[in-house]
Amino acid sequence: MKKLLIAALLFVGITSFAQDGDGGDMDQRPAREQRERLTPEQRNERQLKKLTTDLTLDAKQQEQVKQLIAERSAKTEKLREARKEQREKGIKLTPEQRETLRKEMTAEADANDAKMKGILTADQYTKWKKNQEENKDKARDRMREYRGNND
Repeated sequence: MKKLLIAALLFVGITSFAQDGDGGDMDQRPAREQRERLTPEQRNERQLKKLTTDLTLDAKQQEQVKQLIAERSAKTEKLREARKEQREKGIKLTPEQRETLRKEMTAEADANDAKMKGILTADQYTKWKKNQEENKDKARDRMREYRGNND
């Protein structure tokens, strides 16, 4: 269950590049709480602005990326709501269900990757992948730190 939640959060974290520039030594809770108060549309807009700045997207690319972000956000929100309902009902996933969900999330990430590759230029795509890997590493580090503090 914990790994599934972590995988879902990692998927969302990998796809979002929104970061506050107020230093990494501060407690992360206020920034996290603030981010959670944003509407899905606000989060999507923030992510689009970040990608536009980082990758210097043109207007056509911005429209395509905006649509892709909205689709992905809707799917993620649906998954989050379904998991929330299951948790409230006390339903736990079986190992087979977890594996199926993990495969679905991997397939979704691969499909997203292919769509982004079609939208971005080779240089932009390379930079985007590099940013994704950096964000994935940061998420892993934060998770290790979190687990270390809660043991």
